[in-house]
Amino acid sequence: QVQLVESGGGLVQAGGSLRLSCAASENIFSINYMGWYRQAPGKQRELVAYSTRGGNTNYADSVRGRFTISRDNAKNTLYLQMNSLKPEDTAVYYCNAFVSKDCWGQGTQVTVSS
Repeated sequence: QVQLVESGGGLVQAGGSLRLSCAASENIFSINYMGWYRQAPGKQRELVAYSTRGGNTNYADSVRGRFTISRDNAKNTLYLQMNSLKPEDTAVYYCNAFVSKDCWGQGTQVTVSS
């Protein structure tokens, strides 16, 4: 089972930027699906963005145009660049990889102040 460790969360003012990283314990080149999810207090976990091995990406409507998902296969790391952050982006962000089953990281807190 691949191990995932997120980092890069923190407190930022509205309009600011953060870059989240997800370091994987194995080569991600062969992992077809990797994504970022988030869960705000009192809400269900939701998909933010995903990336496929073939280079396809997709985004939630709420973040499209502001967030960018990318992979660095040499570093076995998935990234989420978040720009123009809004208070409603406040949540715990989780990295996900599907390798025979869903694998999750421990999450990283992102807090956007108004």
